[in-house]
Amino acid sequence: MIKHAIRLSTLLTTAFVLSLLAATPADAGEKKEKPGMVYELRTYTTLEGRLPALHARFRDHTLQLFGKHGITNVMYWTPADKKNTLVYLIAHASREAADKSWKAFGSDAEWKKVRAQSVKDGKILTGVKRQYLTPTNYSPTKSGGLAGLVNEKGMVFELRTYTTNEGKLDNLHSRFSDHTIALFKKHGMTNLIYTTPIDEKTASNTLVYVIAHKSRDAAKKSWKAFIGDPDWKKAYRNSIKDGKLVTKVQSEYLNATDYSPSK
Repeated sequence: MIKHAIRLSTLLTTAFVLSLLAATPADAGEKKEKPGMVYELRTYTTLEGRLPALHARFRDHTLQLFGKHGITNVMYWTPADKKNTLVYLIAHASREAADKSWKAFGSDAEWKKVRAQSVKDGKILTGVKRQYLTPTNYSPTKSGGLAGLVNEKGMVFELRTYTTNEGKLDNLHSRFSDHTIALFKKHGMTNLIYTTPIDEKTASNTLVYVIAHKSRDAAKKSWKAFIGDPDWKKAYRNSIKDGKLVTKVQSEYLNATDYSPSK
């Protein structure tokens, strides 16, 4: 009878432990990817002298209204070498959710009031560009936030866009996932977001990503060390044995605004 009781107790204890393990995944501390999550990269160009008015509108009203309508504020920047420009990154639960959120935002009575007040002294914007992006499977953040990735104030961000030869995007993804992002980290760069456009025209040949540096000088040193790294040279040579991958690289250095959720 005693042996039976001990055996029953052991079985119950084992079952309890297994239930805890099942309820607590090994990576419970990691942020889970939300299915269908998409990013939206926007660039606003203002009339001369009107960028402060745009910043004020975003700082005091727009970010809050975005949140109200289900839009996640990720990052807001101003280009280091370009005036009258705001670049920002937001996230949506899905492409369809983005359309609904923008429709609700545009018809919001509070937004209409804010916009009308902000342009009393004249028009602010001269141009708006937008691009919907989906995170790659090796992107450090896939769920709309940079928490834990950007830890220092005053960091300099770098937005880079690569255009590939036809049929070479997968090769580029492999090079980044297997080699490049680890080498970036090795040389002091912070990997933030890696994405591909949703637009059919660019989806098959474009990689858009954001990395961060401690300063502009640090960026220069990191790139020099990266390019001279024997491991990078080997990975690069192996990746282009069947043909060159990248045809065009665009790079833009950015500084976080004072109201950006991540700085």
